[in-house]
Amino acid sequence: MALERSQTAHTGRITDAERRAWEEDGFFLRKAVFAADEIREFGDAAERCVARIHDALLGANERYAIDGNVYHEAGGSTVQLEHQPGSRTIRVIEPFHHLDERLNALIDDARLVEPMRDLVRSERVALFTDKLNLKRPREGSRFRWHQDSPYWAHFADELDRLPNVLVTLDDANEENGCFRVIRGSHRKGMLPGLEGEGRLGPLFTDPRAFDAADEVACTAPAGSLVFFSPHTVHGSQPNHSDTRRRALVITYQPGGRRMFKVDAKREAGEAGAG
Repeated sequence: MALERSQTAHTGRITDAERRAWEEDGFFLRKAVFAADEIREFGDAAERCVARIHDALLGANERYAIDGNVYHEAGGSTVQLEHQPGSRTIRVIEPFHHLDERLNALIDDARLVEPMRDLVRSERVALFTDKLNLKRPREGSRFRWHQDSPYWAHFADELDRLPNVLVTLDDANEENGCFRVIRGSHRKGMLPGLEGEGRLGPLFTDPRAFDAADEVACTAPAGSLVFFSPHTVHGSQPNHSDTRRRALVITYQPGGRRMFKVDAKREAGEAGAG
């Protein structure tokens, strides 16, 4: 299903229409929020993060595999490689904000923080976690249907106060594996995972728990934002194109709370990194 509900240009607090979409659909889209020159800066910064992690991997010895997927702990991040055997292509870096000043500053950008004040339900907000997702041309693999809430439930109590925002660093379309959501799936809370499919199976949502007809492809130009609930089932298909499809996913929480993977607090907005 193509995306129907979207907002363009609006950059401040959420509108009544966005509030309805959040409550009914579990997500909303703001198209082309960032200008082309800003997106180039973010893209360059993302590649600097990748280069720094590649350097860190040269001396890293904390490597492990879960269900055949290879991970490293390097450069202060959890790094996941692409799934093909022997691949050295980085798929995910979490967190990324400490790797580059430009991306660290993005976390304080009002175009992210102002709507998050409404979604977090607090004027004071902080960073919970942040991920750099990389879908390289022809190699970028799919992300299976999942919710974030089952993963975070072992750490956080108020899961509904952990909204996400995805920042598109490249034009996202169906051929290059755009972000997808299951509209309305958040209303059921945490859904059952897959049993008998390895250690990671319980973190992937059982497809019998939602209606695939509610799938929405979030096609959008670079510089767009997709705000989505931690209970919203989401995923993506492989990148079959010759173009890259990179995205940042930043999760906020009420202020004063520590981050997910880092034993520290990172206030956002006016308080900034201090």
